[in-house]
Amino acid sequence: MSQFTPDPYVPGHGDTRYHVTHYDLSLDYKVATNRLEGTATLTVVPVQELDELSLDLHGLHVSSVSVDGRRPQRSGQRGDCLTVRPVAPLPPDRPVTVVVRYSGKPRPVRGPHGTAGWEELTDGVLVGSQPYGAPSWFPCNDWAADKATYRVAVTVAAAYHVAGNGELVSRRRRGASTTWVYEQREPMAPYLASVQIGPAEVEHRAASVPVEIVHPRGLAVGPGTAFAEQVAMLELYERLFGPYPFSTYRVGITDDPLEIPLEAQGFASFGRNHVVPRWDNERLVAHELSHQWFGNSLTAESWEDIWLHEGFACYSEWLWSEHSGRGTAQQQAAVHWQRLARSPQDLLVGSPGSSDMFDDRVYKRGALTVHAIRALLGDRDFFEMLRTWTTRHRHGVVTTMMFAHHVQAFTREPVAPLLDRWLYTEALSPLPQLEA
Repeated sequence: MSQFTPDPYVPGHGDTRYHVTHYDLSLDYKVATNRLEGTATLTVVPVQELDELSLDLHGLHVSSVSVDGRRPQRSGQRGDCLTVRPVAPLPPDRPVTVVVRYSGKPRPVRGPHGTAGWEELTDGVLVGSQPYGAPSWFPCNDWAADKATYRVAVTVAAAYHVAGNGELVSRRRRGASTTWVYEQREPMAPYLASVQIGPAEVEHRAASVPVEIVHPRGLAVGPGTAFAEQVAMLELYERLFGPYPFSTYRVGITDDPLEIPLEAQGFASFGRNHVVPRWDNERLVAHELSHQWFGNSLTAESWEDIWLHEGFACYSEWLWSEHSGRGTAQQQAAVHWQRLARSPQDLLVGSPGSSDMFDDRVYKRGALTVHAIRALLGDRDFFEMLRTWTTRHRHGVVTTMMFAHHVQAFTREPVAPLLDRWLYTEALSPLPQLEA
């Protein structure tokens, strides 16, 4: 499978020989024993004739597989790969239905950046799969650029709340269990698929789209907390970046503390420690919301271009700071430029390498790259450029090269030298200055 892996930053994940256009997951989960019974129905479209299909799946036992209702010639698991050989080769461009029944005790996928995926909490579950954790709970083509629609049904004990991606289309209680069904109708990368399970209540807030705060019972998340301005943030980003790209925005707050928040599509997870009203928490609330445009609607084709996610999300923090009167983007840029000037300058933001793709310098120098583009274009053209960027590539896949061509259309000045200085030169460039 390695020769077909699309992204060297996550070796052994994903397969370029086919696409998945839809996932239908039916999951029965026992919280007390961490026992998962699942049926995954995938709509698969081969890119070329396939006599064998490989899916990513970690630590879970497959009991049966079918391809268009027929038992395959053979199937087997080796490591984190499920290989299926259908009765006859699969022709290109013709959708087939692959059904996988599986079970076990899901656990996170361990990699060079730590663990990712299905994580047990004190009383419940959190799924944060960036960048390689999706196979911890369902068989998939674990490639960020292979976006699909999803329907996820989760059955749990009735005492638990389930939060997920997209719209909650049904909730049905039968005896001691409840089945929650979510549909994500906009295409989504596998690593952005998520569920959060735990005792919780929901606060609804009025905005251009439904905003939900799912939180532990009795925990205040309104005025005087880091989530007080959630709707105002959404309104600001819609004005600056264009319409919110999904049908809902949902925040899940766990009763456990978390080191960092976790992004998902139309959904973000925080720990109860992130509710405390201080700037470091408020900026993270803004950061995760902005990922709905930069990272979730517009998803980098390769993790090499992660600055297109994290640089824009960090710059969005500075835009919220500017809007809320905590300090202008120029002031924020100056603070972080000074810190970066004291840090090792041995990293290429536009090609950091797998081991450094989550280095904070990628985030902050990425944000300074965005600030440099703003200084080049001026505010009017800069924000028009952003809104056009998010509109043209809505729910799509993007690259740095595509972004460079896009920015060039908004200025007569050559953009390539600026991006080369900020993204492909180790030495830190001088601090960009906005016009007064």
